[in-house]
Amino acid sequence: MDEISKADKKILYTITSKFKKAINDYNLISDNDHILIGLSGGKDSLALVELLGEKMKIFVPRFKVSAAHVSISNIPYESDLEYLRSHCDKFGIPFIHYTTSFDDSIETRKSTCFLCSWNRRKALFEAAQKNGCNKIALGHHLDDITETLLLNLFYQGAFASMPPKLKMNKFDMTIIRPLSLISEKEMKEMERIRAYKKQVKNCPHEKNSSRRDAKNLITELEKWNPNIRQNIWGAMENIKSEYLPHKEIFTKTK
Repeated sequence: MDEISKADKKILYTITSKFKKAINDYNLISDNDHILIGLSGGKDSLALVELLGEKMKIFVPRFKVSAAHVSISNIPYESDLEYLRSHCDKFGIPFIHYTTSFDDSIETRKSTCFLCSWNRRKALFEAAQKNGCNKIALGHHLDDITETLLLNLFYQGAFASMPPKLKMNKFDMTIIRPLSLISEKEMKEMERIRAYKKQVKNCPHEKNSSRRDAKNLITELEKWNPNIRQNIWGAMENIKSEYLPHKEIFTKTK
Protein backbone atom coordinates (compact mmCIF):
# COMPACT_ATOMS: atom_id res chain seq x y z
CA MET A 1 0.00 0.00 0.00
CA ASP A 2 1.14 3.59 -0.65
CA GLU A 3 3.00 5.59 1.99
CA ILE A 4 0.60 7.55 4.17
CA SER A 5 1.00 10.63 6.36
CA LYS A 6 1.49 10.62 10.12
CA ALA A 7 -2.00 12.07 10.60
CA ASP A 8 -3.57 9.33 8.49
CA LYS A 9 -1.63 6.66 10.35
CA LYS A 10 -3.13 8.01 13.56
CA ILE A 11 -6.64 7.76 12.07
CA LEU A 12 -6.03 4.15 11.00
CA TYR A 13 -4.63 3.34 14.44
CA THR A 14 -7.80 4.68 16.09
CA ILE A 15 -10.00 2.67 13.74
CA THR A 16 -7.99 -0.51 14.31
CA SER A 17 -8.08 0.01 18.09
CA LYS A 18 -11.88 0.36 18.07
CA PHE A 19 -12.15 -2.71 15.82
CA LYS A 20 -10.06 -4.75 18.28
CA LYS A 21 -12.01 -3.38 21.25
CA ALA A 22 -15.32 -4.48 19.72
CA ILE A 23 -13.94 -7.98 19.10
CA ASN A 24 -12.67 -8.25 22.68
CA ASP A 25 -15.57 -6.54 24.49
CA TYR A 26 -18.27 -8.56 22.74
CA ASN A 27 -16.30 -11.80 22.18
CA LEU A 28 -16.92 -11.72 18.43
CA ILE A 29 -14.27 -14.21 17.30
CA SER A 30 -13.32 -17.62 18.72
CA ASP A 31 -10.84 -20.33 17.75
CA ASN A 32 -11.76 -22.27 14.59
CA ASP A 33 -14.40 -19.77 13.46
CA HIS A 34 -15.07 -19.53 9.73
CA ILE A 35 -16.45 -16.04 9.13
CA LEU A 36 -18.29 -14.98 5.97
CA ILE A 37 -18.14 -11.24 5.24
CA GLY A 38 -21.21 -9.76 3.59
CA LEU A 39 -19.32 -7.80 0.91
CA SER A 40 -21.68 -5.21 -0.60
CA GLY A 41 -18.83 -3.26 -2.17
CA GLY A 42 -19.37 -0.17 -0.03
CA LYS A 43 -16.61 1.38 2.06
CA ASP A 44 -17.66 -0.41 5.25
CA SER A 45 -17.55 -3.94 3.84
CA LEU A 46 -14.30 -3.18 1.99
CA ALA A 47 -12.78 -2.02 5.28
CA LEU A 48 -14.10 -5.14 6.99
CA VAL A 49 -12.24 -7.30 4.46
CA GLU A 50 -9.02 -5.43 5.27
CA LEU A 51 -9.45 -5.41 9.05
CA LEU A 52 -10.46 -9.07 9.33
CA GLY A 53 -7.86 -10.06 6.74
CA GLU A 54 -5.11 -8.45 8.81
CA LYS A 55 -6.54 -9.86 12.05
CA MET A 56 -6.58 -13.34 10.49
CA LYS A 57 -2.75 -13.23 10.25
CA ILE A 58 -2.55 -13.20 14.05
CA PHE A 59 -2.59 -16.75 15.37
CA VAL A 60 -4.73 -16.09 18.45
CA PRO A 61 -7.49 -16.81 17.87
CA ARG A 62 -7.13 -18.94 14.73
CA PHE A 63 -9.99 -18.36 12.31
CA LYS A 64 -10.77 -18.30 8.59
CA VAL A 65 -12.49 -15.62 6.53
CA SER A 66 -14.41 -15.75 3.24
CA ALA A 67 -16.37 -12.96 1.55
CA ALA A 68 -19.63 -13.13 -0.42
CA HIS A 69 -21.22 -10.54 -2.69
CA VAL A 70 -24.94 -11.05 -3.34
CA SER A 71 -26.47 -9.71 -6.56
CA ILE A 72 -30.23 -9.24 -6.98
CA SER A 73 -30.88 -9.78 -10.69
CA ASN A 74 -34.05 -7.64 -10.80
CA ILE A 75 -32.57 -4.64 -8.92
CA PRO A 76 -30.22 -2.39 -10.92
CA TYR A 77 -27.25 -2.27 -8.57
CA GLU A 78 -23.97 -2.40 -10.45
CA SER A 79 -20.86 -3.81 -8.77
CA ASP A 80 -17.33 -4.26 -10.07
CA LEU A 81 -16.91 -7.94 -9.29
CA GLU A 82 -13.28 -8.04 -10.44
CA TYR A 83 -12.41 -5.18 -8.09
CA LEU A 84 -14.13 -6.94 -5.18
CA ARG A 85 -12.32 -10.18 -6.01
CA SER A 86 -8.91 -8.46 -6.26
CA HIS A 87 -9.51 -6.62 -2.98
CA CYS A 88 -10.19 -9.95 -1.26
CA ASP A 89 -7.15 -11.52 -2.92
CA LYS A 90 -4.90 -8.85 -1.35
CA PHE A 91 -5.79 -10.23 2.07
CA GLY A 92 -5.94 -13.91 1.19
CA ILE A 93 -9.73 -14.07 1.46
CA PRO A 94 -11.75 -16.32 -0.91
CA PHE A 95 -14.42 -14.41 -2.86
CA ILE A 96 -17.90 -15.82 -3.53
CA HIS A 97 -20.49 -14.33 -5.91
CA TYR A 98 -24.10 -15.31 -5.25
CA THR A 99 -27.05 -14.26 -7.43
CA THR A 100 -30.72 -14.29 -6.43
CA SER A 101 -33.99 -12.46 -7.23
CA PHE A 102 -37.50 -11.80 -5.90
CA ASP A 103 -40.95 -10.87 -7.17
CA ASP A 104 -42.33 -7.77 -5.41
CA SER A 105 -45.72 -8.24 -7.10
CA ILE A 106 -46.41 -11.18 -4.77
CA GLU A 107 -45.48 -9.60 -1.41
CA THR A 108 -47.35 -6.33 -1.95
CA ARG A 109 -47.56 -5.55 1.78
CA LYS A 110 -43.76 -5.28 2.01
CA SER A 111 -41.68 -2.48 0.51
CA THR A 112 -39.23 -3.23 -2.28
CA CYS A 113 -36.35 -2.15 0.00
CA PHE A 114 -37.47 -4.63 2.68
CA LEU A 115 -37.79 -7.48 0.16
CA CYS A 116 -34.43 -6.71 -1.39
CA SER A 117 -32.71 -6.60 2.00
CA TRP A 118 -34.48 -9.75 3.21
CA ASN A 119 -33.54 -11.73 0.10
CA ARG A 120 -29.94 -10.54 0.22
CA ARG A 121 -29.72 -11.65 3.84
CA LYS A 122 -31.33 -15.01 3.03
CA ALA A 123 -28.82 -15.57 0.20
CA LEU A 124 -25.98 -14.65 2.55
CA PHE A 125 -27.12 -17.28 5.06
CA GLU A 126 -27.31 -19.86 2.27
CA ALA A 127 -23.80 -18.98 1.10
CA ALA A 128 -22.49 -19.20 4.68
CA GLN A 129 -24.01 -22.63 5.26
CA LYS A 130 -22.87 -23.93 1.87
CA ASN A 131 -19.28 -22.86 2.57
CA GLY A 132 -19.12 -24.18 6.14
CA CYS A 133 -19.16 -20.82 7.90
CA ASN A 134 -20.46 -20.46 11.45
CA LYS A 135 -20.49 -16.64 11.56
CA ILE A 136 -21.46 -13.81 9.24
CA ALA A 137 -19.71 -10.44 9.59
CA LEU A 138 -21.68 -7.37 8.53
CA GLY A 139 -20.29 -3.87 8.03
CA HIS A 140 -22.69 -1.94 10.26
CA HIS A 141 -20.93 0.86 12.13
CA LEU A 142 -21.83 3.03 15.12
CA ASP A 143 -24.07 5.38 13.12
CA ASP A 144 -26.02 2.49 11.57
CA ILE A 145 -26.73 1.06 15.00
CA THR A 146 -27.80 4.33 16.65
CA GLU A 147 -30.03 5.17 13.66
CA THR A 148 -31.67 1.75 13.90
CA LEU A 149 -32.42 2.36 17.57
CA LEU A 150 -34.26 5.58 16.68
CA LEU A 151 -36.14 3.88 13.84
CA ASN A 152 -37.32 1.13 16.19
CA LEU A 153 -38.32 3.67 18.83
CA PHE A 154 -40.26 5.87 16.43
CA TYR A 155 -41.80 3.28 14.11
CA GLN A 156 -41.93 0.03 16.10
CA GLY A 157 -42.32 1.31 19.67
CA ALA A 158 -39.43 -0.92 20.74
CA PHE A 159 -36.08 -0.21 22.40
CA ALA A 160 -34.00 -2.39 20.09
CA SER A 161 -31.20 -2.09 17.56
CA MET A 162 -28.48 -4.24 15.94
CA PRO A 163 -26.18 -5.78 18.58
CA PRO A 164 -22.49 -6.43 17.92
CA LYS A 165 -23.20 -10.17 18.29
CA LEU A 166 -26.46 -11.99 17.64
CA LYS A 167 -27.01 -15.75 17.72
CA MET A 168 -29.55 -16.80 15.07
CA ASN A 169 -30.91 -20.07 16.42
CA LYS A 170 -33.22 -20.65 13.46
CA PHE A 171 -30.26 -20.73 11.06
CA ASP A 172 -27.60 -22.00 13.49
CA MET A 173 -25.53 -18.94 12.63
CA THR A 174 -24.07 -15.98 14.53
CA ILE A 175 -24.10 -12.42 13.18
CA ILE A 176 -21.15 -10.25 14.22
CA ARG A 177 -20.58 -6.53 13.63
CA PRO A 178 -16.89 -5.76 14.25
CA LEU A 179 -17.27 -2.10 13.18
CA SER A 180 -19.84 -1.38 15.92
CA LEU A 181 -17.67 1.14 17.79
CA ILE A 182 -16.42 2.99 14.68
CA SER A 183 -18.28 6.06 13.41
CA GLU A 184 -19.29 6.63 9.81
CA LYS A 185 -16.99 9.66 9.74
CA GLU A 186 -14.05 7.43 10.62
CA MET A 187 -15.07 4.89 7.97
CA LYS A 188 -15.12 7.68 5.37
CA GLU A 189 -11.62 8.63 6.44
CA MET A 190 -10.46 5.04 5.96
CA GLU A 191 -12.10 5.04 2.52
CA ARG A 192 -10.15 8.20 1.63
CA ILE A 193 -6.83 6.91 2.95
CA ARG A 194 -7.12 3.52 1.23
CA ALA A 195 -8.68 5.00 -1.93
CA TYR A 196 -11.41 2.35 -2.09
CA LYS A 197 -13.14 2.28 -5.45
CA LYS A 198 -16.74 3.48 -5.24
CA GLN A 199 -19.37 1.13 -6.64
CA VAL A 200 -22.05 2.51 -8.98
CA LYS A 201 -25.48 2.63 -7.33
CA ASN A 202 -28.53 2.80 -9.57
CA CYS A 203 -31.21 1.62 -7.18
CA PRO A 204 -34.43 3.56 -7.89
CA HIS A 205 -35.64 3.05 -4.30
CA GLU A 206 -32.54 4.27 -2.47
CA LYS A 207 -33.79 7.78 -1.68
CA ASN A 208 -37.11 6.58 -0.24
CA SER A 209 -35.73 5.61 3.14
CA SER A 210 -36.72 6.41 6.73
CA ARG A 211 -33.08 5.75 7.64
CA ARG A 212 -32.09 8.96 5.90
CA ASP A 213 -34.55 10.84 8.15
CA ALA A 214 -33.01 9.22 11.26
CA LYS A 215 -29.53 10.18 10.03
CA ASN A 216 -30.62 13.79 9.51
CA LEU A 217 -32.21 13.90 12.97
CA ILE A 218 -29.02 12.70 14.67
CA THR A 219 -27.03 15.26 12.69
CA GLU A 220 -29.33 18.00 14.00
CA LEU A 221 -29.06 16.67 17.57
CA GLU A 222 -25.28 16.67 17.21
CA LYS A 223 -25.41 20.47 16.95
CA TRP A 224 -26.88 20.47 20.45
CA ASN A 225 -24.58 17.76 21.81
CA PRO A 226 -21.47 16.70 19.80
CA ASN A 227 -21.34 13.40 21.74
CA ILE A 228 -24.90 12.38 20.89
CA ARG A 229 -23.95 9.22 18.97
CA GLN A 230 -21.70 7.92 21.72
CA ASN A 231 -24.34 8.78 24.34
CA ILE A 232 -27.04 6.88 22.44
CA TRP A 233 -24.69 3.89 22.34
CA GLY A 234 -23.99 4.32 26.06
CA ALA A 235 -27.74 4.36 26.77
CA MET A 236 -28.10 0.96 25.13
CA GLU A 237 -25.47 -0.45 27.50
CA ASN A 238 -26.80 1.40 30.55
CA ILE A 239 -30.49 0.49 30.67
CA LYS A 240 -31.95 1.25 34.12
CA SER A 241 -35.04 -0.90 33.96
CA GLU A 242 -36.22 0.15 37.42
CA TYR A 243 -36.89 3.62 35.97
CA LEU A 244 -38.92 2.30 33.03
CA PRO A 245 -42.60 1.30 33.00
CA HIS A 246 -43.43 -2.29 33.95
CA LYS A 247 -46.89 -3.78 33.74
CA GLU A 248 -47.95 -5.63 36.86
CA ILE A 249 -49.98 -8.78 36.38
CA PHE A 250 -52.52 -9.44 39.09
CA THR A 251 -54.05 -12.84 39.67
CA LYS A 252 -57.74 -12.75 40.49
CA THR A 253 -58.67 -14.49 43.72
CA LYS A 254 -61.98 -16.27 44.22
